[in-house]
Amino acid sequence: MSFSRFVTIGNYQNHTINGQYLFVEADNGTLRICLASPFTVQVQAVRKGEDWAEFSYATLPFDKQVITLVETENTLSFFTGYFKVEIYKAPLRVRFYTQDGILINEDEPSFGIGWMGEEVTCYKTLQQGERFLGLGEKAGNLDKFNTQLTNWNTDAFAYGAESDPLYASIPFYIGIAHGHSYGIFLDNSTKTDFNFGASNHRFSFFRAQSGALNYYFFHAPDMAGVINAYTSLTGKIEMPPLWSLGYQQCRYSYYPAAEVLNLARTFREKNIPCDVLYLDIHYMQDYKVFTWNNQRFENPKQLIQQLEEMGFKVVVIVDPGIKIEEGYGVYEDGLKEGIFIKYPDGDTYRGEAWPGWCHFPDFTDEKARKWWGDKFEPLVGEGLEGFWNDMNEPAVWGKNVPDLVEFEYDGLRASHKQAHNVYGMQMARATHDGAKKYLNGKRPFVLTRAGFAGIQRYAALWTGDNVSTEEHLLLGARMISGLGLSGVPYAGFDVGGFIGEACPDLFTRWIQLGAFTPFFRGHTMINSRDTEPWAFGEEAEEISRNYIALRYRMMPYLYSLFYQASQTGMPVVRSLALNHHNEWKVFAYDYQNQFYFGDSLLVCPVLPNKQLTKVYLPEGEFYDFFNDEKVLQTGETIIELTKDKLPVFVKAGAILPMQSIVQHTAQTTDILEIHLYYGQHDTSFEYYEDDGQSYQYQNGEFYKRVLVYNPHQHSFTLEGKEGSLTSKYKTVRLYMHCFEAGALKPSINGQAQTLSATDYRFVEPISNFDPWFKEMDSSKTIKDLPFVEFENTDGELIISLQ
Repeated sequence: MSFSRFVTIGNYQNHTINGQYLFVEADNGTLRICLASPFTVQVQAVRKGEDWAEFSYATLPFDKQVITLVETENTLSFFTGYFKVEIYKAPLRVRFYTQDGILINEDEPSFGIGWMGEEVTCYKTLQQGERFLGLGEKAGNLDKFNTQLTNWNTDAFAYGAESDPLYASIPFYIGIAHGHSYGIFLDNSTKTDFNFGASNHRFSFFRAQSGALNYYFFHAPDMAGVINAYTSLTGKIEMPPLWSLGYQQCRYSYYPAAEVLNLARTFREKNIPCDVLYLDIHYMQDYKVFTWNNQRFENPKQLIQQLEEMGFKVVVIVDPGIKIEEGYGVYEDGLKEGIFIKYPDGDTYRGEAWPGWCHFPDFTDEKARKWWGDKFEPLVGEGLEGFWNDMNEPAVWGKNVPDLVEFEYDGLRASHKQAHNVYGMQMARATHDGAKKYLNGKRPFVLTRAGFAGIQRYAALWTGDNVSTEEHLLLGARMISGLGLSGVPYAGFDVGGFIGEACPDLFTRWIQLGAFTPFFRGHTMINSRDTEPWAFGEEAEEISRNYIALRYRMMPYLYSLFYQASQTGMPVVRSLALNHHNEWKVFAYDYQNQFYFGDSLLVCPVLPNKQLTKVYLPEGEFYDFFNDEKVLQTGETIIELTKDKLPVFVKAGAILPMQSIVQHTAQTTDILEIHLYYGQHDTSFEYYEDDGQSYQYQNGEFYKRVLVYNPHQHSFTLEGKEGSLTSKYKTVRLYMHCFEAGALKPSINGQAQTLSATDYRFVEPISNFDPWFKEMDSSKTIKDLPFVEFENTDGELIISLQ
């Protein structure tokens, strides 16, 4: 066989069903198909004599379904329960159809599945108007059409707006064709490429450097169903600790201990809410992981306790490189246990990183993962609950681990080619499992730079070393949307940019945006200006305080969104394409950065020093979030900008649970605010609470109730609660936005209630630093906002609004 030419799988020869697998023999290889669920089909192909891909770090076990096959002269086909799979015999090609017989996706007729040397490729017919979304952490446009992208975890310092590859590899994308969405996940951990019609007019394709072709095809009633099917296969997030959803402050690096304490006191003195402070690599002795620099941090346990008393958690960085140094216990223990990656001749691999020459744990070895996890016992004992995995692509100076370096790969043995992309994910797994083991029932927080499909099971992901530019502000919004579409709902960027220095106006726009992202952290590089919220002058400080405080007010809403993500995989930040992919404007360059925060808030990132901007409001009705003014025109709209106001719109019919301002998530407030917006269609929201720190919610210790707005019956209902917990909020205050106050005569379960009214604002007006600030929308209160207040009982409460 020539290794210089492409060889297709060939024509059908015969087929068999063995167990729940359909095997189809062809001239040059074998196709194996498995029905994983009504929404998911696994497709594998190998050349004759090669092994199937039986092991995956990305997927969870699933029950294989029975295939009921229908054969004709030219085809084999079966129905999944939701869509149809058809295998054309000559040449052997796979096609997918809707229940109504509409073609969703098909192998390219001339090429289909085939090989060039070790490389395996699947060519797909490029359909008219097809769009491509997701693929995880990718720069570029929201729609990936006309691009080719590579998955190879890379230390991409100061990456650009079109740079590829980046830190994490998630070979899953969503296609949209003929108004229908589908998903394809290529479960192969070697270097993979995805071409979405770049430099050709015939096909899209995905290929792997080596190994079996192993992909999953997903189709569901809508795009949310595709994401649910994908995350049912690769796993959904655990509920994060509540404190990890607050504002987080980092820099490279805060030290000594006195500086960290001063930082914490300043947050509290300035009434800027914050939950988390980070320690970067300078907290360690000579960058040696699992050590403290005793000159800078003389008594870490005492420091952590002091900060805990002030309402702060501490997160420390941990890198995989273990310094080669006699007398360094972690190094000597790892060498003794034989847990480092090695060359084929048994010599332990050495690479340079922050500590100098290092060895690297083999996180694909169960023994090494346990060894690493046990190293967290003393750190947890000192009071730490959060850990930041960095440099875990793995990154070494020179950026190239030799491909022949070998990994255990959980008993299968593999080269660096196969292990590289899963290394960071398995480090996050080892960190998560180790910290969890010693936290006595508390949830750990793990943040990672590198990852692979399924990383959401173990860690949050941030988008690495971004740059303090306007371009990166907008890029960050797109990347978080793309990660959400790829099954990673807990993600964020470095607010303000890690590299370079933001000006005050850029910083305030960035922090306004960050308040509406899942992971909310300010961070900057060494030898750069301070980037705390107060570091850019008084007006920037006031604006930052407003939006950080708004984040804490929205915490009941945000925590409920994370619960939804844990159940359905639904992202917290939702690209407009998720619900409006038939409106082509959502993919336009000017509007692709917009997103929904949950289902109800439409967020429009904007650049500094602009007085006007265009936004796109998709089909529906919207109000200005900050003053309740109804937007009279949907579609493309030009709006006026002020420095203190990020364009945010709320859907008609929205239900937003909120609370009073707190300085950190451990503070409590007695009143749950529910903000209901007048609309003409039925809406609902699944509200959720638990203790915010343990796993007891998995044993039924939670509080959940569905909130339902029925405008036709003029009612708002709090359905009876589920779960064994009682709400932490004793009182509910229902605010009714955009209703005719004179027509409101509320009653609860038939008993008349007193209707009150108040001026209301979501952000406080800032001081008049200059004439430009004299007339600002956010300084206007929402006049005479009606509300009704009542006891938060567990039973069903039906509130009549007339």
